[in-house]
Amino acid sequence: MISFTVTAVVFGVVFLAELPDKTALAGLVLGTRYRASYVFAGVAAAFAVHVALAVAAGSVLTLLPQQILHALTGVLFLGGAAVLLMKKDEDEEEIRKPENQSFWKVSGAGFMLILVAEFGDLTQIMTANLAARYDDPLSVGIGAVLALWAVAGIGIVGGKALMKRVPLKLITKVAALVMLTLGLWSLYEAIAG
Repeated sequence: MISFTVTAVVFGVVFLAELPDKTALAGLVLGTRYRASYVFAGVAAAFAVHVALAVAAGSVLTLLPQQILHALTGVLFLGGAAVLLMKKDEDEEEIRKPENQSFWKVSGAGFMLILVAEFGDLTQIMTANLAARYDDPLSVGIGAVLALWAVAGIGIVGGKALMKRVPLKLITKVAALVMLTLGLWSLYEAIAG
């Protein structure tokens, strides 16, 4: 059974954390150069692989005693908030242009770019953390993958317009505040439990 609440919380946290990330900018660059649907297909497949790995890792963490698990997830969330607050503004990375614009070349380039760039990324670690916290791998997986796909779609289709209206620093601060709140709540549960 899927928990709408868990899915919505995970979506919000992952969406806010991924929006200011370099992969959103990479999607924007790819989307300006190639057919958006081809780029999205590759990027979406790579994000699905990352979420599956993260949820599997988070599910293993649920085997720990509850107090240790809450303390660990609290520290990880606080670390994620610190990373977001301390990170520098990212520049667009130069992306090599595939030799032709076929579906497999373009989607393959998007898949490989995201697969490599996102491995061990903050949102992948956060997804594992959320899977451990909620012990609901399906709801967490759905929320995380939908959030990553939404950010990819925004980056590919309308990233420039969004960045003109909403400052990247504001998005980063909101994501950090959400992670800080989750971290403090997890630590409270570890101490109170």
